[in-house]
Amino acid sequence: MNMASIFEQTQQLPHIPRVVQELMQSFQDDDVDVDEISKKVAMDQALTAKVLRLANSAHYGASRSVSNTNDAIVLLGFNTLRTMVLASGVTSSFKAPEGFDMNAFWKQSFAIGALSKWVAQYIPKAEAETAFTCGMLNSIGSLLIRIVMPNEVKGIDEAESMGGKRHSLERGKLGFDGAKVGAELAKRWKFPNEMLAAINDQNNADFDQEYGTYAGIIYIAKYLHKAHKENWDEAQIIEKFPLAVAQHIGMDAEKAYKDVASTTDLESGLDALLDE
Repeated sequence: MNMASIFEQTQQLPHIPRVVQELMQSFQDDDVDVDEISKKVAMDQALTAKVLRLANSAHYGASRSVSNTNDAIVLLGFNTLRTMVLASGVTSSFKAPEGFDMNAFWKQSFAIGALSKWVAQYIPKAEAETAFTCGMLNSIGSLLIRIVMPNEVKGIDEAESMGGKRHSLERGKLGFDGAKVGAELAKRWKFPNEMLAAINDQNNADFDQEYGTYAGIIYIAKYLHKAHKENWDEAQIIEKFPLAVAQHIGMDAEKAYKDVASTTDLESGLDALLDE
């Protein structure tokens, strides 16, 4: 099966609510109509229920109860509401493959999103919420491969468990990787070009291929996530830090090193979306 054939499996392709597509496009719109977006979110009752539950969680600590999407914007800001809606819409669009821990997958995706947002603060002109969204979506292509090609994925899982890099294993076995599939899916969802490039190019540093700021941010965020997963101490994280990538995207690595300890307990605040 080649990559094109994945997208011929139309019954298995995830579909996101239209309002999520519109919110994605709002990243490129400096004059977004917040009231109009709020009304559209409110029309999707399932989406609204999840967002309000999240907005009232301890992580966001609103000064009073959030009872509607307008409250959420006033108390938490449009960017926070947008992130909540995007996360809710995307996580709801995928059906769990048999025997696969979707909660663990999304928790990891949220964690990489939070780390991407952290990295962005050390890069001039990088936008934090864009970085978070790119990081959160970094593995949607691998998830789609898992859904459409369950038999092929088994060998990749086994090799990854022994220390292999997933994108290299996917390329070796399939001829393409999750980054390419994720970018194609995001294109079909009409996501901004900047995000398509970030997802598509996130592994390019390993292949000496060109990549932009947000792809580099995802690369570093995934490095930090792996470091924490393997319980590296602060000195190890700094010693092995992908400095060439940091320099390529204009990251102030020296400043980041001083704050790297704070990445061990970063929270996205989105895990409550997964509670049923």
